[in-house]
Amino acid sequence: MCGIFAYLNYNVSRERRYILEVLFNGLRRLEYRGYDSSGIALDADGPAPSSASPSDAPYAGAPPLVFRQEGKIENLVRSVYSEVDEKDVNLDAAFSVHAGIAHTRWATHGVPAPRNSHPQSSGAGDEFLVVHNGIITNYEVLKETLTRHGFTFESDTDTEVIPKLAKFVFDKSHDEEGDVTFSQVVMEVMRQLEGAYALIFKSPHYPNELIACKRGSTLILGVNELSGQQNGKPFHDVKALTTNGKPKELFFSSDLFAIVEHTKNYLALEDNEIVHIKDGSVSILKFDPHKEKPAFVQRALSVLEMEVEQIKKGSYDHFMQKEIHEQPHSLTTTMRGRLKDGEVLLGGLKEHLKTIRRCRRVVFIGCGTSYNAALAARPFVEELTGIPVTMEVASDLLDRQGPIYREDTAVFVSQSGETADTLLALDYALENGALCVGITNTVGSTLSRKTHCGVHINAGCEIGVASTKAYTSQIVAMAMMALAIGSDQISTQARRNDIISGLTGLPSCVSEVLKLDVEMKELASSLIDSESLLVFGRGFNYATALEGALKVKEVALMHSEGMLAGEMKHGPLALVDENLPIIVIATRDACFSKQQSVIQQLLSRKGRLIVMCSKGDASAVCSNGSCRVIEVPGVADCLQPVINIIPLQFSVDSMWTNQGIWRRA
Repeated sequence: MCGIFAYLNYNVSRERRYILEVLFNGLRRLEYRGYDSSGIALDADGPAPSSASPSDAPYAGAPPLVFRQEGKIENLVRSVYSEVDEKDVNLDAAFSVHAGIAHTRWATHGVPAPRNSHPQSSGAGDEFLVVHNGIITNYEVLKETLTRHGFTFESDTDTEVIPKLAKFVFDKSHDEEGDVTFSQVVMEVMRQLEGAYALIFKSPHYPNELIACKRGSTLILGVNELSGQQNGKPFHDVKALTTNGKPKELFFSSDLFAIVEHTKNYLALEDNEIVHIKDGSVSILKFDPHKEKPAFVQRALSVLEMEVEQIKKGSYDHFMQKEIHEQPHSLTTTMRGRLKDGEVLLGGLKEHLKTIRRCRRVVFIGCGTSYNAALAARPFVEELTGIPVTMEVASDLLDRQGPIYREDTAVFVSQSGETADTLLALDYALENGALCVGITNTVGSTLSRKTHCGVHINAGCEIGVASTKAYTSQIVAMAMMALAIGSDQISTQARRNDIISGLTGLPSCVSEVLKLDVEMKELASSLIDSESLLVFGRGFNYATALEGALKVKEVALMHSEGMLAGEMKHGPLALVDENLPIIVIATRDACFSKQQSVIQQLLSRKGRLIVMCSKGDASAVCSNGSCRVIEVPGVADCLQPVINIIPLQFSVDSMWTNQGIWRRA
């Protein structure tokens, strides 16, 4: 995922050196998203280039300073300060108003290289600069059109069409109508774009202004009133934030982590909203492609419930390691106030429980890790509620236009609440009249706002790209959801009591399994040179196999496959030999004897086995000592996936550390 960040100070003096560090630090906070290059743009000082007469110059003043670099953010930092010295740029120059933009890029169109890094430019003079998160699906058509109008493209990106399109609109409007506002230019650009995007525009034609807009990708506005906080008060009109002329700092970011150290007052932009910052004031417009003029919008600021300490690594080497160790606490907060006197209390579902109980089926919809968490929840949701459950990968549901009915309950699972495919699937389900339930970690996210009801998992902020604590909290949240929906059934009362008892003791069991840290590091060392890995699971732990394999692919960058053990004979068995490492999850549940059979078949083919079993079962799963055994605490069978995934998280974390893959930090 690309990361975008912008900083504008108004009526408060800031030196260029300070502005640079704010932009660099914003990028560092977005580093966890993964990236391969980065860039920034800020204002120069001085007159227009001497080669151009005032009448020929496209704008007053010097061109912006634009820096792009491949590799780590620190490469960009070194390169900026080196170029600044060469160009004799005054870092002590102070600005009472200044707008700077920054970007981390994860290559989608074009290889990692400075020319493909953002900000992307409209051409000579950098009349329009854009940073972009998302993908423009019709960029090839736009590129052909702009090329016919004389534009030359320097990058391979889809993004470059955006600033060039802005210049085309600006030039055409000036020729035909004279003056045109920045927001009018951006609206006309939006009218031509297809795909998902979050954009920030900067232009020397509109000095000290920034415009941001979004469709499908997350974008946050942060506001720091230096003379007093807004505390979530609504805008009284479209300029109510700023007509007072008081000193303030304004931020745009791809997520909240980059602004929490500056302010707790924020606004999450809605799709097709345009935020225009001019003269320190904020105007919010709602773009409608079918209307010539946008509508002005009043929005309220929210107050961020997050502390700076939550986005620091502390004594840990990196965020994934920290978040694995936070799971006893995150599970406790997920359940806090929701388990009382043997009952489950979910305020976010209370008003809709009767509707859910009457539905024809529950449809779980998610992507990646969130899909796997829903898959882990499916067996006990069916067991406790008696309602059929189907699974949908969000992108596949959209591609197929699969049937969703008014009588369905569609449950959308997303850690961030901003997953693009999941949100598109949510819109599809809403259009079809289904009751939509959200399971998310992010209060105020698009998912939580658009769904009819839901459960916040309260796992705390998760910065590591690979989800760990959110995965386990999602399973627990959906277990509580199943308990609440099925609470009217007398036949499952004893089972529900066992699960609730298991939930109460789950954090302490997780603390116990965290003691396997050293053992898992040793296992990771033995796997680091392998080219492939298979993970077999079944029943409640089929999802564990998929999630473990996903983590190996995502973080250790090793080929791995999670497989349903019942399908072993139908192809996968042919791959087994003494060189292929295979993890078999065989903890105690209704499928235990079947997994014992799987282990024997793999051993008969000299498989290199690593078996995860319940404590005390080592001899039952591997009597001759020919395989490596990982023993984990036993809990209620439906909660066992929470325990079983942690050793796999540890192993992946250690494999990542050994490889030193910087971009996944």
